[in-house]
Amino acid sequence: MNSPDNSKPRSNDRTSSCDSEPYQATPSQASASSAREACFVASGATPHEATEADRDEGSSEFRHACLVLALTPGVGAVTYRRLIEQLGSARAALDADFDTLCQVDGIGVVGARAIQLQSRNAARIVDEVETNCQRDKQQWLTTLDDAYPNILRETSDPPPLLFCKGRLAALRTMGIGIVGTRHATRYGARQAERIAAELAGRGLTVTSGLARGIDAAAHRATLRVDGTTIAVLGGGLDRVFPGEHRSLADEITEHGLLLSEHPPGFPPRGGVFPQRNRVIAGMSLAVMVIEAGLRSGALITARHALEQNREVLALPGPVDSPVSRGCHQLIRDGAALLESIDDLWELLGPLFEPMPDGHGRVARHGLELSLNPQEKAVLDAVEAEPTLLDTIAEATGLPISRVLATVSALETRGVLRRNGGGRVSRGC
Repeated sequence: MNSPDNSKPRSNDRTSSCDSEPYQATPSQASASSAREACFVASGATPHEATEADRDEGSSEFRHACLVLALTPGVGAVTYRRLIEQLGSARAALDADFDTLCQVDGIGVVGARAIQLQSRNAARIVDEVETNCQRDKQQWLTTLDDAYPNILRETSDPPPLLFCKGRLAALRTMGIGIVGTRHATRYGARQAERIAAELAGRGLTVTSGLARGIDAAAHRATLRVDGTTIAVLGGGLDRVFPGEHRSLADEITEHGLLLSEHPPGFPPRGGVFPQRNRVIAGMSLAVMVIEAGLRSGALITARHALEQNREVLALPGPVDSPVSRGCHQLIRDGAALLESIDDLWELLGPLFEPMPDGHGRVARHGLELSLNPQEKAVLDAVEAEPTLLDTIAEATGLPISRVLATVSALETRGVLRRNGGGRVSRGC
């Protein structure tokens, strides 16, 4: 999950080159050389950027406006958000006159001209992106599309666009991030495989970055046990990096999802990987760092996870291993010690929203993911209102004595609570 020279976390206020170096081009014109001058996708859209007028105009027109504005060269994360906040919508920003655009903080003359040029070319840009997506079997989402993952939408700076290839249903599953060094040791790769397989066996989705080392080990282990995995790429989904992972990417497409902020044709390059890391963190209920040096990009993902109120767990390694020093530093700084997935459940707490796992069950609390089949059956039989023990026994087919024993076990873990009168209710 690391990228070259990504030793320092970036600020969430990421105008960077996207805001300072306007470059007028459509996505297919992006190349390895032009990528240094252009940034097509701005992150940082607010979750509620549509006005009622936008909705009345029709969802396709609104989506196209979001696409065009987000792909405007020179419009970065902060600028995109300011445009939405001050002008009301992506459509309004594209329709605004020159003077109005110049009044938006951070836009200036160059930015206003770039937006107006983008607006004039809107139809061509939309056609090009959709043609390229269709060619590569990709779909694209805005923050207001139903398929856009809520867990990511509610972060401080959700990507205004997501380009997806594979099974969109993976976006609604419970994901755990596994990240680490590209230079994995045998120990690290083995632990990544073990933990990923265990998570997948519990119905959790494994999210990582398709990089060499720990990322690839986690993806492959998940696929071997028929689990679901999401790979977040730093460039366009048709520009898989590293190249030797193209077959792995194809396999992930069949059993999970490839995900990117960037449109087809956008080349992977070092500067976008820290942004990619925040998406991995935002898509995950928790992030597990398996091996990481002190200058590892995995530490950037861990920092993003903490900023997004996610749990961070780190696997200890040999004290003389350079690729374990980052993990040890995380543990000293307060990350949870990771030995097995049993270290995860209590950390998760109540989930952001009831979420399905890979087995078709819906969980409301992290502890529910650790339950055995009998415990899960008893919990599922508890309705929204306090439920009679006899009703639970009837629904599960278990004798009342076993129901009582299971309820007691769940009560000690805080999943259920007794209400008196032979009734129980969910504890969370």
